[in-house]
Amino acid sequence: METDVDAFLRRLAQGLRPRVNPSADAVLRGIRGELPELWEYEDLATVMLEETAGHMTAFLDMLEHGLDAAEVELPAPALEVARGSARRGIPLRKLLRAFRLAHMTLLQQIQAEAARLTADWRLVNDVTMRLITMGFAYVDRSSEYVVAAYQKERDRRLQWRLMLTDAASRRIGSTLDITRTAQELAEVGTEDFADLVTVDLLDAVLHEDGPPPPPAAEPLLRRIAQLPAHDGALPVAPGRTHTYPTESEPARALATGLPLLRHQTASHAPGFRSVLLLPLQARGNTLGLVQFFRARTAAPFDDDDLHLAQEIAARAAVSIDNARRCTHERLTALTLQRTLLPRHTVEQSAVEAASRYLPSGARAGVGGDWYDVIPLSGARVALVVGDVVGRGLHAAATMGRLRTAVRAFADIDLMPDELLTHLDDVVIRLQREEGRSDGELSATCVYAIYDPVSRRCSLASAGHVLPALRTPPAAEDGRPAPGTVTFPEMPIGPPLGLGGFPFETTQFELPEGSLLALYTDGLIQSRSRDVDTARTVLRDVLTRAPESPDEVCDELLATLLPDRPADDVALLVARTRALDPAHVATLDLPSDPAAVAGARAFATDRLTAWGLEELSFTTELMVSELVTNAIRYGKGPIQLRLILQSTLTCEVFDTSSTAPHMRRARTFDEGGRGLLLVAQLAERWGTRHNREGKVIWAEQPLPA
Repeated sequence: METDVDAFLRRLAQGLRPRVNPSADAVLRGIRGELPELWEYEDLATVMLEETAGHMTAFLDMLEHGLDAAEVELPAPALEVARGSARRGIPLRKLLRAFRLAHMTLLQQIQAEAARLTADWRLVNDVTMRLITMGFAYVDRSSEYVVAAYQKERDRRLQWRLMLTDAASRRIGSTLDITRTAQELAEVGTEDFADLVTVDLLDAVLHEDGPPPPPAAEPLLRRIAQLPAHDGALPVAPGRTHTYPTESEPARALATGLPLLRHQTASHAPGFRSVLLLPLQARGNTLGLVQFFRARTAAPFDDDDLHLAQEIAARAAVSIDNARRCTHERLTALTLQRTLLPRHTVEQSAVEAASRYLPSGARAGVGGDWYDVIPLSGARVALVVGDVVGRGLHAAATMGRLRTAVRAFADIDLMPDELLTHLDDVVIRLQREEGRSDGELSATCVYAIYDPVSRRCSLASAGHVLPALRTPPAAEDGRPAPGTVTFPEMPIGPPLGLGGFPFETTQFELPEGSLLALYTDGLIQSRSRDVDTARTVLRDVLTRAPESPDEVCDELLATLLPDRPADDVALLVARTRALDPAHVATLDLPSDPAAVAGARAFATDRLTAWGLEELSFTTELMVSELVTNAIRYGKGPIQLRLILQSTLTCEVFDTSSTAPHMRRARTFDEGGRGLLLVAQLAERWGTRHNREGKVIWAEQPLPA
């Protein structure tokens, strides 16, 4: 039986239908100020108007005919907008936010029209409740529709990127000829990617056997390759030398080593719509510049294109450098060593870290010392220092392989002792691959994990020297007291590569502001003094050390190594921070599907308290999916934890050791899309296991 609400909704829909296009235009104007990046592309903005009008028509059909969301045919332009957004690298969360804002604006328009048509506040209230219910149903269905189209297009573009990257890896660098390698780069770049590609190399690269000098203010370059070869839009012909003006964008890219993406390049290259300028860099050296141009008839380059071009250019740069790499092993090993070590301080907020690498002055060559700072899930951080036994190019290359392995194992959140066990297997496998006897290829490593929430440090050593720890000064009777420097009492496992021996993890709490110094034995070993004396000097320096880890590194090296060291030295100093308890929210949950609603409400309340209401929608979705996953497939007890730091982290713990995985749900499957949705909404997500169970976590960036 038709109710007053049904009749009123039908009347509303009939009255609003003639005004769909003006209303759609008003809706888009309302959200343009919130999300201006969606209007950067004219073709996409045009389709969005058609899409918005289509959504409004579909929703009015629901109101007028009393239809369910599943019975309404969604507008085809919505697929085009989703695919266009995916092609241009617009994040899915922004697209969904625009959709929610548009829907909210539409509801406001309908409510205003309802209030104009009747003064019966009870009827208006009933109509509003019905509108909200129908609106959420429509948003849920259409969001799934948009997400599926977006992901399909992203998968297609990913496949295309993989094919182009594979072609670059196979075809670029087929010979040790610089000109041929540059020509191969241009050939790959002009196949379904760019309309014009130019490759310029520093003239010094073509004539020097050693490492190329840093680019001058106006370095001399030679056009090595260009496709099409005779394009009249560019003033430089292939094979000719030339320079770029100091203030020009190519000169800036060469000087800074940073890639540039520019649109509207009429002054730089008439007839082209956008250009990518990428310095060719290999092993820390700038070799030249590659430029990719697109004509005005093609879609402009976007950030995804920039990343792809960087991959291709990076491969080409390595191949070009291989063609002119110097034959002196020490210089090559040193270049490789510095390239493999972290070149910039990684962004994380658990510790304030500083590092130093000092190559040896010995003629035997560079060793295999390394350090690393690796952000982990849950606001934690891993600190690593290691040393490959031996010197020269092989030691440096082995160091790079082990550092990569450590990062891979850290990415799956292994405990320190478990990580060293796996790293031990890697070294043994390298021994077998290289035909070395047991123990001939060896390394030492110390691996620490610091958690700013619990202030707990977990530490394990594989034959490596013990780190030094300075706790902050404690006040006694109102007077400051000096900090305490200790070397943690902990078992030291065997060096990597022996196999069959266990490693142990030691855990201890660190007061906020503690100083942890990890180093290789080159810092304390010397022919002029024994190790015990060096450790005493190390303790004295740390006792009076300044607050800044950078200054601590400088003072340690200046005091312990006044002259060029006989062995390589890697030094990593970290000052710990503690996370404000008010930035951590924890909720214990029963293993009951009814608890999901409470988890969503808990997350929304906490985000409101933190002033992060605009993340509520995506966080609710992720919490719902992760908690549902834990209840359905995990084991109780279940715990939800939200961590506010440099990012917003959502964690769900359960006692099951079964690892979740994404799968591709078929069209008519009722489930299987939860982790896919989490992966789309989160900036990063993953799983970590501990001795009690597992944690599934997802991170979101904070609003600007």
